[in-house]
Amino acid sequence: MKKKIKGNTERPRLYIFRSNKHIYAQIIDDNSNKILLSSSSIAKNLESKIQLTSKVNCGTSKIIGKDIANKAIKLGIHTVVFDRGKRLYHGKIKALAEAAREKGMKF
Repeated sequence: MKKKIKGNTERPRLYIFRSNKHIYAQIIDDNSNKILLSSSSIAKNLESKIQLTSKVNCGTSKIIGKDIANKAIKLGIHTVVFDRGKRLYHGKIKALAEAAREKGMKF
């Protein structure tokens, strides 16, 4: 049985969702059930940095990780709870997490 991962106001939850074509990152406050900010491979502001092919690669994941970290730090969020869903901490998920850590996020 899987333990439920919850974020709060001091430590919101960084949720990563990966489909076959795209990757999404959201920072969620579970107490108020609100998405504080998000970034994805289909975001309009990242179109010039991401070269969309038929699938997402680790390079795209790193761009998303850096973008979500920059947005979070601007809002004053430095520490989060990492939620990778049912995916293994490997490949694209790991690339996104390491890029966010490089920018200063702690989890």
